[in-house]
Amino acid sequence: MLRQGGHAALTLTLLLLLWREATPIEVPQDPKILQDLKQPPTIIKQSVKDYIVDPRDNIIIECEAKGNPVPTFSWRRNGKFFNIGKDPRVTMRKRSGTLEIGFRSGGRPEDYEGEYQCYATNEFGIALSNWILLRVSKAPLWPKEVLEPVMVTEGSPLVLPCNPPPGLPPPFTFWMNSSMSPIPLDKRVSMGLNGDLYFSNVLSQDAQTDYSCNARFTHTIQQKNPFTLRVQTKEQYNDTSFNASDPLGGRKVAETTPTFLSPTGRESSKMVLRDEQLLLECIAAGLPTPTIKWFKKGGDLPGRKVKFEKYNKTLKIINVSEEDAGEYVCMANNHLGSIRHSIFVQVKAAPYWLDRPTDLVLAPDENGRLVCRANGNPKPNIQWLVNGQPIETAPPYPNRLILEDTIIFRLVQMGSSAVYQCNASNQHGYLLANAFVSVLDMPPRMLGPKNQLIKVVENNRTFLECPFFGSPLPDLRWFKNGQGSGLDGGHYRVYINGSLEIKRARAEDEGTYTCVASSILGKAENQVRLEVKEMMRIVRAPIDVSAIRGTTVQLDCKVKSDPSLPVTVTWTKDDKPLYLGWRLKKDGESLTINNVNEGDEGTYTCSAKSEIDHDSASGRLTVLEEASLYPTVSSALPPDRPDPPMELDLSDPAARSIRLTWIPGNDNRSPIKEFLVQFQEDRWEPGRWQDLSSYPGDLNSVILQLAPFVNYQFRVIAVNSVGPSKPSQPSPWYKTSGAAPDAIPRGLRGWGSKKDNMEISWEPLLDLERNGPNLHYSVWWRRKDLGEDWSNVTSVGSKHIIQNTETYVPYEIKIQARNDFGSGPESNVVTGFSGEDKPTEAPKDLRVSKVDSTKANIHWKPVDLNSVLGEFKEYRLYFWRESSKVPGLVVSKEKKTKGFFSTTADPSGLLSDLVPFSRYQMFMVAANSRYEGPPSNTVEFSTREGVPDAPKLFRINRRSLDSLYLEWDKPLEPNGVLIGYQLKYRTVNGSRHGRLQLESFFPNVTEFSLRLPDRSTRYRFYLAALTQVGSGEVVMEESPHSANEDNVTDATGLGDKTVKVVSVKQQPPITVADLIAGADYHLRVYSHELNSISSKTIPFQTKAAYMDQVDIATQGWFIGLMCAIALIILILLIVCFIKRSRGGKYPGGGYLAAFTECLVRDKKDLPLDPVDQKDQDGSFDYHSDEDNKPLQGSQTSLDGNVKESDDSLVDYGEGGDGQFNEDGSFIGQYTVKKDKDETEGNESSEATSPVNAIYSLA
Repeated sequence: MLRQGGHAALTLTLLLLLWREATPIEVPQDPKILQDLKQPPTIIKQSVKDYIVDPRDNIIIECEAKGNPVPTFSWRRNGKFFNIGKDPRVTMRKRSGTLEIGFRSGGRPEDYEGEYQCYATNEFGIALSNWILLRVSKAPLWPKEVLEPVMVTEGSPLVLPCNPPPGLPPPFTFWMNSSMSPIPLDKRVSMGLNGDLYFSNVLSQDAQTDYSCNARFTHTIQQKNPFTLRVQTKEQYNDTSFNASDPLGGRKVAETTPTFLSPTGRESSKMVLRDEQLLLECIAAGLPTPTIKWFKKGGDLPGRKVKFEKYNKTLKIINVSEEDAGEYVCMANNHLGSIRHSIFVQVKAAPYWLDRPTDLVLAPDENGRLVCRANGNPKPNIQWLVNGQPIETAPPYPNRLILEDTIIFRLVQMGSSAVYQCNASNQHGYLLANAFVSVLDMPPRMLGPKNQLIKVVENNRTFLECPFFGSPLPDLRWFKNGQGSGLDGGHYRVYINGSLEIKRARAEDEGTYTCVASSILGKAENQVRLEVKEMMRIVRAPIDVSAIRGTTVQLDCKVKSDPSLPVTVTWTKDDKPLYLGWRLKKDGESLTINNVNEGDEGTYTCSAKSEIDHDSASGRLTVLEEASLYPTVSSALPPDRPDPPMELDLSDPAARSIRLTWIPGNDNRSPIKEFLVQFQEDRWEPGRWQDLSSYPGDLNSVILQLAPFVNYQFRVIAVNSVGPSKPSQPSPWYKTSGAAPDAIPRGLRGWGSKKDNMEISWEPLLDLERNGPNLHYSVWWRRKDLGEDWSNVTSVGSKHIIQNTETYVPYEIKIQARNDFGSGPESNVVTGFSGEDKPTEAPKDLRVSKVDSTKANIHWKPVDLNSVLGEFKEYRLYFWRESSKVPGLVVSKEKKTKGFFSTTADPSGLLSDLVPFSRYQMFMVAANSRYEGPPSNTVEFSTREGVPDAPKLFRINRRSLDSLYLEWDKPLEPNGVLIGYQLKYRTVNGSRHGRLQLESFFPNVTEFSLRLPDRSTRYRFYLAALTQVGSGEVVMEESPHSANEDNVTDATGLGDKTVKVVSVKQQPPITVADLIAGADYHLRVYSHELNSISSKTIPFQTKAAYMDQVDIATQGWFIGLMCAIALIILILLIVCFIKRSRGGKYPGGGYLAAFTECLVRDKKDLPLDPVDQKDQDGSFDYHSDEDNKPLQGSQTSLDGNVKESDDSLVDYGEGGDGQFNEDGSFIGQYTVKKDKDETEGNESSEATSPVNAIYSLA
């Protein structure tokens, strides 16, 4: 009980300390600060732990450190002080701890083998390097031995031992014959991991060569005496009988079941360290040669990490982790049988970091802690040292508390700075990390330039920088024009790094801003003057113009900007620099092009730029050919592609450029617009020509910008308006010198493919960006939230995986490309995240409120964002329609999702697009980028009744000439209880509509008959279904002209939704005809049998008609034509009346006779128009058939025969034949026609009498 109470008290003390812990101070890398900043030493460079050196070279053991004051260095060798001054062969570099051991004056490198450790010391502490184990590489001689010939029976297995002498590092072994040719390895013959040569079965032809094992050490290759084979066969071997399918040459050799040559027995074991490479081997004997297969008991082989080599005899697993431990089984089989061998793999681990201690900078009276967490197998032991001395034996420090892997500092004071070492070790290795604790006392200081002037464009977001530092960390406030109580909030925002953000700069924001940093040690201030400038814009921009060849063109570019800012205007053509000369001239507001030719055609861009703003505008110039009045023979020929350039020459070579000159070929009647320079190189893609650059057509000598470490060959192509020429002959080769990379790898990102890793990936540099041989990449990473030191790795690929990370923690990542010539620029630091895991918490108390027919408000209690274990994406709602409240209606229960992003304490959302009168169920999960968490409680709710969908399959049949038959089906979705249908209809005639009529039906009625008052009458029908809520969607149909003819028009005046349903009984595509021009439609396809199956609605619009349909009787031109005809008739009447008055004839009503006389005189030689004949259906049909016209003066009778006219002026006399006087007037008075028509009845025709002629004209 006492022990437990002690633990409780210790835990309480720890919590109190952590509660008051201050954020460590980040020291800026500013030369002014670093110059005066006193800090303990830090090791920045050291040799590797296991350091093997070449005995022929001098020994260099590296150790470099930084600190203020500059550290001094000393060394320990095998745990004892190493006195450098007493050994003339050992020197130490100046301002460094690096040792150089030379052997010019004699000595043996082996005498200096041992374990070295570097100590870097200044007045604030001591930093230690790793223990560097120095060993000299060795290449011992192969012992001489006499090898007797090896006797073996054909078909038997054989093992030739290698047993190379042990070296440092271990040698690489391989087998060759006396002719120095490699021994071919295959399924039957293989080399084991120990270097021995294995024959699964021996063939006679194996005796045709000898076998010698070779061992390659660091600088030498040694060879063992060769083995000679003697193969005993039962039958004579015949070379001609050998083939791959029968390697025994037709001889009978006893077949054998598989047996294992390596490893032996039924089982074996293997130990491998984490992150290393696991190699398992199974070599079997037998005839025929056995095949090898691998399995893992209790699981699958890790597919991404496993490789099979040497015909499946070797299993290789890279980057071994703990889950790769277990029992691996290899099986060897041929057609005689199979055997198995189990290999039990144990995975151990040298210590690896979980939390590496980092430097800690504190102000006096602040609290902090150092954490050192490591893992391994077996679990490592953690030991703390201070200034290189075990912390247990170091001088006591009362403000320091040690809790296993954590040291807690409380109320630190000046003079307590020190360097702490954490050593994590087990039997497989160790980790050693330095982390200093520096107690810093520094008044506030400003790091930026004094009285800086900042110019910004109005309405832009603006930042005023004020970098500062102090210990303890000062408070920073901003003031404007020396007034006010500090700027923060509203229009302004102050960041922790001292920056002031002005969200939208305005003219009134101009002035002097003062930032003041203050702490208990004092204060410092700086001023920034802000000027807000007017935004630049091009007020008169270049426009698209066309010009005839040889004329002058002017392109405008007038810029309006702040008067205090100088503006530079530049012109480009097709995004390439424009070369000005005597033809192209630029002034302040325009570009003038004289003597325009085809090469000037293109897009011209005017760019205006000041020190803080820019704007641009473009216009296109099109060059037109001027027609020639007197074409020559050559101009009569069509233009053609230009001839290729000639005589390419290289001059003025430089490291990254060269001048290329050529002679242009004939332009073939079309001026050359541009030259295209191409290149090929002979390293990565030889023979492939690539575009390098293009140049204006008036140039023939250019400077080519080249990449380093490339062997170039160039060619030139001329281009005119017809097309490109053939390529020129290639230039001589030119090779540029190498250089360090210029480019930064693109696409750097970090993401987790598993919950405990982070993949760092990037895009490799292009071939022409390598700049030199041996391109590789240095990648750095560190935890963003811990401020730890950078970890790094060198890779030749485009990916590196960091294992054993915490779940979804941020990392800072950067990358740099390197080659043999040096290092390229470092990338910007990007933030990546380790892998995500499944969220552990479910939203609680999911509920609904305010449910109507199509919407519902939902509410829930949020999850703790830390339980998401990844980037919070949304709360994902799963909902589905469980059933319809309409009896017998089948619905789809397909689950749908909707996401809600909310981080509030009381989240809610709106669920819309629900189906009315339905039962729904739903649940919610929290989701990150990869996983969904556990579901919430499931909620059931019902939507209210709504208006129904449109009735289905509304169709109109014309079963007779005087009636219409309408029928329809129930709606796709009733959305409630149907109470009936409502049918509205009206007559239509062009743009004129009749009165709207209404019919109502019970819900079980789905047909209606309508008798037509006239068979030519057309109707438009509007049908809708009804529920208690109201009327639903309207479907519209128009009565057809004849049977089975549909016509669809707009439902004007009946709301904004009308529906036409077309029954489809054929495969798509389907044509929907008779739509209204210029109308908006929505189209969907659904199943007649299953209501819930429906496509999405697709909107479309029909094209506008060429002209609107109009009533001709209301048109102005038709009314004017009729008035003109009436006026002509009136004039004719007046003329005839005047003639009659002068002649004194035609008494009484003779004016009609006078007019008739005029008509007879003027028209007597012309046939009269045929009579309008009326069809039986009441419409008019106009005929004009020249072949069927009767002769002049005759007419066609009803029986179709031609007879003489029986309608003459004689018929209008009173008694005798009518006669004319000499002047052509009637003798006697015009009288009414006798009873001839009464006696003849319908047999007479009434086409050509004068009265009828007047009627026709009227």
